Amino acid sequence: MLKRDNVWIGVVLGLVLPGIAAFVVEVLKKNVRLLEKDDLLYIGCAALNLILVRYLFRQYKENTARGVVASTFICALIFFYYKVRQ
Repeated sequence: MLKRDNVWIGVVLGLVLPGIAAFVVEVLKKNVRLLEKDDLLYIGCAALNLILVRYLFRQYKENTARGVVASTFICALIFFYYKVRQ
């Protein structure tokens, strides 16, 4: 998949994958009444990064995996700040 091992590539991957999943969650929330509780769904979007991190560590792309973990941490801080402000 990736030929380079770079932290910045990991940051981008760590933001893109949950971003796509969050978009899907927003579409589903509008169409499926059962999915109106978005907290757990957004945490699930961030959990997708765990699968990506596991794959990257198995491919010996440690720096890229560190970038994914860093972006996940930043997104989690933003999410909790948003929840506290409500």
